Amino acid sequence: MLPLEALRPRWSEPGPYAVIDQDQVMTMSAGAALGGVRAGMRSGGVSAVAPNTVMLERAPEKEELALDAIASALMQYTPELTFQSDFSILLDVSASLTLFRGAHALCSRVMRTIATLGFTAQLGAAPSAEGAWLLARSGRSKGLPLRRRVLSMTSMRRRLALLPCGLMPAAAPFHGWLNDIGARRIGALRQLPRAGLLRRTSKELLTTLDRAFGEAPEMFEWIKPPRRFSARMETFDRVEHADALLHGATRLILQLVGWLTSLQQAVRVFTFYLEHERGHAAVAPTALEIMLAEPAWHEGHLIRLLKERLGKVALSAPVIALRLEAVKIEAMLPPNASLFPQPGGSPQDYHRLLELLTARLGPENVLTPADVDDCRPEVCNAWLPATAKRPATPVEEILGGRPFWLLPKAIPLLMRDERPFYGSPLKIVSGPERLEAGWWNDQTVARDYYVAQGSDASCYWIYLERVKDARWYLHGLYA
Repeated sequence: MLPLEALRPRWSEPGPYAVIDQDQVMTMSAGAALGGVRAGMRSGGVSAVAPNTVMLERAPEKEELALDAIASALMQYTPELTFQSDFSILLDVSASLTLFRGAHALCSRVMRTIATLGFTAQLGAAPSAEGAWLLARSGRSKGLPLRRRVLSMTSMRRRLALLPCGLMPAAAPFHGWLNDIGARRIGALRQLPRAGLLRRTSKELLTTLDRAFGEAPEMFEWIKPPRRFSARMETFDRVEHADALLHGATRLILQLVGWLTSLQQAVRVFTFYLEHERGHAAVAPTALEIMLAEPAWHEGHLIRLLKERLGKVALSAPVIALRLEAVKIEAMLPPNASLFPQPGGSPQDYHRLLELLTARLGPENVLTPADVDDCRPEVCNAWLPATAKRPATPVEEILGGRPFWLLPKAIPLLMRDERPFYGSPLKIVSGPERLEAGWWNDQTVARDYYVAQGSDASCYWIYLERVKDARWYLHGLYA
């Protein structure tokens, strides 16, 4: 179990800052602490001790949004997360240790993700959730080693026994009595007779001890991810260059990756909105729609595509907020574990190259040939954006026995001895293939197609118009 305790924002500047809650300092930056600012100090005392300290009022609604963002990003490591008191998030990672190559590597990735989101945290790891939470809080205790990650039950109990009783909120009402009898550590508290301890304290304290030491079951209600993903964040200032938005965009991408992983989904299309001024000078948001050749959920790949798009954007107005929405998602497919991989890269590498070129050059400049669900020869083949999804109709059902070489424009044929002529009289080999289409867009065609052969055995694809004064046309060549 990994609890993330005391999540705090990372100060963007080294200057002295302090967060005030009910006229008391709740937390402060390193610069403010060096100036003498302490937790619990009143705002008047801060002004007297460190007059250069910038005091910021606490914003509970922004704290809730920050916790939601962190929880969403951490879902890429486990779907079992829950909020706890004191700005804590509990993660049950017992099933994820092998996937992420051990507890040490997993803890490093978790802390790196939180740092990318712009926060710091104290992390603890232990076999029990309550024990891990107490170890995370032990970072505040003086004179104790900073080892807050234990994997075995024996090591956890030994480590918990050294922690002060004041770390447990349930022990706060009995702090004076516990000090008087010399039970300042949790180990000393557990050595007291249980019946007498129950009479003089509370059942909640004993239950906390039992859960922490793995002697009582722990039940949690895990966070359920939303059905649709939409995340938003405000910029610290009016941003006038799109490249400067990448850091904030990365934070939103991390949340998207966590949400996708928790649902075992991958994104095919997502839209990044750049919000501008509101009010009487309102400007419509700038929408950047990114389409992927194949569904993806990897952080690095999505960030790379977004970086390419942001590098091309010329902002019409300063940006004050960012919003990310997942437009189309599909089931996450497992990687292709082929025993003999194809040389020159995998199909995934090819699709990523197309996505990168599309993000850099624009979808209208990266095209691939594709079949269109239409019977007309001049329409059924087209150039589509490389990242566009192809129709499901097989090519064979559309083309049938048609030639490989199709002329850009059909050529009228001469008639000699009541036979179509192209270098030599043409002999009908097979046909007709009757085609009537295009009535839905006022481009109706009515033709009978034939395979014809010249005197040199060359084969041609010709058709006869089914109209008054019909003529023969050459439309294709067989190889």
